[in-house]
Amino acid sequence: MTAQPHCARVNGVCNRCDTPVPFAFTMAFQPIVDVTQRQVVYYEALVRGINGESAFSILNQVTDELMYRFDQACRVKAIELASELGMTERLSINFLPNAVYEPEACIQSTLETSRRVGWPTERLNFEITETERVVDRAHMRSIIDSYRRMGFTTSLDDFGNGYANLDLLTDLRPDTLKIDRELVMECDSNSRRQAILKSMVALARTLGTQLVAEGVETREESRCLLALGIAVQQGYYFARPEVGKLPTVALEKYD
Repeated sequence: MTAQPHCARVNGVCNRCDTPVPFAFTMAFQPIVDVTQRQVVYYEALVRGINGESAFSILNQVTDELMYRFDQACRVKAIELASELGMTERLSINFLPNAVYEPEACIQSTLETSRRVGWPTERLNFEITETERVVDRAHMRSIIDSYRRMGFTTSLDDFGNGYANLDLLTDLRPDTLKIDRELVMECDSNSRRQAILKSMVALARTLGTQLVAEGVETREESRCLLALGIAVQQGYYFARPEVGKLPTVALEKYD
């Protein structure tokens, strides 16, 4: 099968992304929890070095020429490791919209890996990252719409950090908005943050979009978010990302 002219995938092989990246990396997993249900609802895969190096040290090696290969390699690695660890929850994978040339073609290695390891594709969520680098809104919308047709869900990461702003929602329909740590930080003692978060809850309900609070670090922040109507949360308060295992999460019962 020959793909579209602008796509490099020809006869099942992509010249942009089917060769290995020239450095080793692995994935850490961090849980995202529903504090009302007191359970992990999915895990986010986060890139790490094989010797514990930070995500930054790995991402700093990704040149424009390697962007496509690295994006595909991350998807494959995340699914393989999640399967090896016996994950039964949903898996959330970060991706760069600019690294998706043509949604139907660029998803093929993900689908092939899922089939190979027996990972149900309906348990895949894709987080859109680095939205400040996206210049083609129509292309991003095409990716989200294509993924929805294929049964995946999508999240808009770092919402409210200055890049992933309200205007994105005029074009995009992600299933989830992940609220940036900047709005979550000390929300229990900051009335202005509470007011903004409350308005985001109302907006999400109107749009039919779920909210996830990122960067929750204290019990007080978590309880405040729940009181505001944000039950799905992620952060060091629940568990730090771990390589080679799924973190243990002990969830208290809130009054």
